[in-house]
Amino acid sequence: MNATKIALGTIPFGTTVSEKDTFAILDRFVEAGGTMLDTADNYPFWVEGRTGDESETAIGSWLAARGNRDQVFLSTKVGARPTVPGDTTLASAEGLSAAAIGTAIEGSLRRLGTDHVDLYWSHIEDRSVPLEETLAAFDELAREGKIRHAGASNLPAWRLERARNVSAANGWLPYTHLQLRHTYLRPRPYTRPAEAGHTLTTDDHLEYLREEGVTLWAYNTLMFGAYTREDRPIPEIYDHSGTTRRLAVLHEVARELGATPNQVVLAWLMADGHVPIVGVSTMAQLDEAIGAAELKLENELKARLDAPC
Repeated sequence: MNATKIALGTIPFGTTVSEKDTFAILDRFVEAGGTMLDTADNYPFWVEGRTGDESETAIGSWLAARGNRDQVFLSTKVGARPTVPGDTTLASAEGLSAAAIGTAIEGSLRRLGTDHVDLYWSHIEDRSVPLEETLAAFDELAREGKIRHAGASNLPAWRLERARNVSAANGWLPYTHLQLRHTYLRPRPYTRPAEAGHTLTTDDHLEYLREEGVTLWAYNTLMFGAYTREDRPIPEIYDHSGTTRRLAVLHEVARELGATPNQVVLAWLMADGHVPIVGVSTMAQLDEAIGAAELKLENELKARLDAPC
């Protein structure tokens, strides 16, 4: 089995997923060849009674118990942790000042039980802070050996281009990864998801990624289970005629491959060179995702999936 092209989403680890089950899921993921873990310094702060420490702490406990830090590509984020205890919104988010970043990385390293993060993301946009300040802080962390790569979450394409130009002009560590909400269905133009802080992938993003060699890590790839679960309706932003046509092709291809629609969505993302982040809370969900990594979409099938609009 080969899960090397999938990142494991870890939001519920240490909370709705117990430590025992967290360890079992992480063990299974690594056994299947998976290496990439996606967390943040605020998961899941929006749940009443949580602080945002929980996901990183659970991963850190597993790394300590298994002694396998070198086998894992560990990514975490800074910028969206609340600074007011009990705040479940982004109103008091820590932001991306040099001071906030310096404090946040120490907290993440402590909770994760490591001396470095492989990929460090700016979690949200913070236009109150100059890009130069944020990017210089990231570069300093790299020089100190605390981070290896830098990425940006939830940025418009033009801001990503500006940030990369700033880094290039100063010889700083550039953003080489972008994290956005992306799935097989296409939203209606000028719509926004209901979830605060989520940024949808646009054609401008995708073209920029292709031209510049920036890697997309896609979140909410399976829309909270809406492709396969009747109790999870497809979000309203996808309510248009193109969705009907696209879903028909998705289910046709799934039947032909003997796969689930979820697996085809993940395989389609990977075929475009993207890294799908798959959030799981059960072993069955993880096994389904691992199966997707073994699917091969022939050119004809990929073309059929790409064609509907």
